[in-house]
Amino acid sequence: MQTDFSANWAEPQYFSIGDYYRQRFGEKTYKIPVSIADDCPNRRGLNQMETCIFCDEYGSAANVDSFEKSLSEQIEEYKSHIGKKYNARQFLVYFQSYTNTFMGIKKLREFFDLALSYPFVKGIVIGTRPDCISKANIDMWNEYAEKTYVSVELGVQSFYDEPLEFLKRGHNGAKSIQAIRRIKNDCPKVDLGIHFIFGCPGESSQQIIRSAELCNELQVDNVKVHNLHVLRNTGLEKIYQEGGFKPIELEEFAEITILFLEHLSPEIPVHRLGAVASRWEELIAPDWTRRKMHIRQTILDMMKQSSTYQGRLYKAQPQLLALHNPRINLSL
Repeated sequence: MQTDFSANWAEPQYFSIGDYYRQRFGEKTYKIPVSIADDCPNRRGLNQMETCIFCDEYGSAANVDSFEKSLSEQIEEYKSHIGKKYNARQFLVYFQSYTNTFMGIKKLREFFDLALSYPFVKGIVIGTRPDCISKANIDMWNEYAEKTYVSVELGVQSFYDEPLEFLKRGHNGAKSIQAIRRIKNDCPKVDLGIHFIFGCPGESSQQIIRSAELCNELQVDNVKVHNLHVLRNTGLEKIYQEGGFKPIELEEFAEITILFLEHLSPEIPVHRLGAVASRWEELIAPDWTRRKMHIRQTILDMMKQSSTYQGRLYKAQPQLLALHNPRINLSL
């Protein structure tokens, strides 16, 4: 008898991260995005790397003015705003901008301890890259996971080398798989999330399907989906202006995302169904990236019309040795 996973979903089409947080923490739990880092390996130019073509000068920070405020100010102001707006009582502090593990362990501990000193903070979420994980980071995550909720979100963006080269990520798909395996093996109590960017030139349906299958096989704990969009003062802006990149339309992005969801395990929660340009003055294209709820609603409407849902084409796997044995290749 097949389990009806959708019975526990707020939306019958997919398993949202909000549903997962509600089940894990007992009530609605919100993220507080904060900025403590101001650099990453690409911007530093390590190993001849270049800045990712999609990244603006704020390193994906949700709030530009966060860089001018202390961590305490960021937490307290956001908590006050969201608390009043949604009657929210529980939060996770999301260390979002740039590469947070590109910072000294001692300093990171100070920030984590400060965040967790607030009684309404139920855990921390750490944004980083597949190529910026040290043993010291692993040891620290394990230590904190013994006493609170810890989630690590990796900017994988793609498992395929061609789009990663286009994006100038500075790492390949194999490095991402290696990092995922390492965290799943060495940090069993840490939730592991991975970020994808859909809409790179030459992206195929088979790559989208295989990406979902790899999430299942590697047993990641959550995923986040973005669409590639053009912001001012980025490498992608120049490529776009020169005619080297055309953003996909909303309907095409919706089709890609639905294809991904159909092959994704119904037990893997999804953070979001598309990127949103929080600073409208920076957005060049596509214009539909301005409308957060419209993107999500378009995808849900198309799923309803097609009578489809997350995991519809998911094939449950037997116990996978590949996760624990690095000599076993997860073929792309």
